[in-house]
Amino acid sequence: MRILLALVAMGALFPFCALAAETPTKPNIVVILADDMGYGDLKAYNPESNIATPNLDRMAAEGIVFTDAHSGGSTCKPSRYSLLTGRFNPRAPSYDDRAGPIIPEGESTIASLLRDHGYSTAMVGKWHLGFDQKAPTKAPDGFRFDYDQSLTGGPVDRGFESFFGMHASLDIPPYFFIRDRTPTEKPTDTVPASTSVGGKEGWNKIQGAFWREGPIAPDFKHGEVTPRFASEAIKVIEAHADSEKPLFLYVALPSPHTPWLPTKEFAGKSDAGMYGDFVMQVDSVVGQILGSLEKAGMKDDTLVIFSSDNGPVWYEKDTERFHHASRGPLRGIKASIWEGGHRVPFLVNWPGHVQAGSSSDRLVAFADLYGTFAELIGQEPTASTKDSASFLAQLGGGTEATPRPPVLHSRKSIRDGDWKLMLPGASHGFSAPKKRPRETELYNVREDLSETSNLATSQPKRVERLQKKLTSILDQEQ
Repeated sequence: MRILLALVAMGALFPFCALAAETPTKPNIVVILADDMGYGDLKAYNPESNIATPNLDRMAAEGIVFTDAHSGGSTCKPSRYSLLTGRFNPRAPSYDDRAGPIIPEGESTIASLLRDHGYSTAMVGKWHLGFDQKAPTKAPDGFRFDYDQSLTGGPVDRGFESFFGMHASLDIPPYFFIRDRTPTEKPTDTVPASTSVGGKEGWNKIQGAFWREGPIAPDFKHGEVTPRFASEAIKVIEAHADSEKPLFLYVALPSPHTPWLPTKEFAGKSDAGMYGDFVMQVDSVVGQILGSLEKAGMKDDTLVIFSSDNGPVWYEKDTERFHHASRGPLRGIKASIWEGGHRVPFLVNWPGHVQAGSSSDRLVAFADLYGTFAELIGQEPTASTKDSASFLAQLGGGTEATPRPPVLHSRKSIRDGDWKLMLPGASHGFSAPKKRPRETELYNVREDLSETSNLATSQPKRVERLQKKLTSILDQEQ
């Protein structure tokens, strides 16, 4: 019995055969992805964190902490596209999930890769990569779901054999659960909008218990979604405990993204307000999943990866009020190409392979999950996954790691070694001043993690070289 619990990964480039030759059987794989969790929320990255996360602390103590790991983008959809396909987010033809699936039909994903190599593949949680839109007219929310037809184009048409979850974020209507291709109940009711503006904790309109008005199914309650996904994930593990096939489980939590709705067990328990309480609940879900693996006798055969899809919605005023730096020392928040938008916590456990209590400063990206899993099962890389660099060597297998090739954070930003270029027009996220002039930015993020010293003017040749690399990589699109 084996489970590879994988959360979001990135890393090293090396031949796709070494560990496969050493590993007699394929491990199970589970990917756990938090939503909008900050780099500084965990004590492994920020010892001064005001949020108790004992289960993630244990993961860090028992595994490896990647300190230079990056999500596939600084918002939900680009990040998830990159994680699943092994491609940089500019490769997607569109990010309009109201128009249909974001991952084109027939495009390989980590789920289809593993399914085709003998894995049972399951997903629980937030998809946010679109479904086929079959209704003749748009609903007020912009979607064209036809609840009387199969909801195609989603997880079970992109490599997963089973799915329980929801179509997008917990603040985006319509609100309903999906099992495989079928709504568990149709969204026949309407829920009014929710906000925490004016409340005692002083959140803005996109923080707190925020969600939009819209259709909702009778069996859908916002505050019960995260616990429900935890329960469904545990059911998947229990159902595979005695299976001869390895399991790939992708758990995409909708939290701590808004609405921040901690259950009574966690409400008021952190020193970082509703947000911190909700992070504590995410930590509890991780603990429940780890506990189910142990109960099933799978822990020692499991690789575990935990990460977040992008940075938090956490402003300077929040850091000052709660004395908690959700983004740690990083500049920028969600939606920003500054580090706070996409440098994320990234923890990996794999007993017998990963050295407990270790850390790595190797540059890794969400796209690298594909290459890592491919190497693990002995699959040669393909031209369509050229963006993905395996980090298996960092986990105790494979050959000696080599420097990672450049990573694209967007069409206007590239990371190459210690250097990061941001071109004019690169997103500065929800925290950017509205009238701030856009300029070329160049940072040595190894020496200047907080991106305080823009070196673009003093190093024009480096800017030119990086811009040419960025253009060259974009020109490789297929």
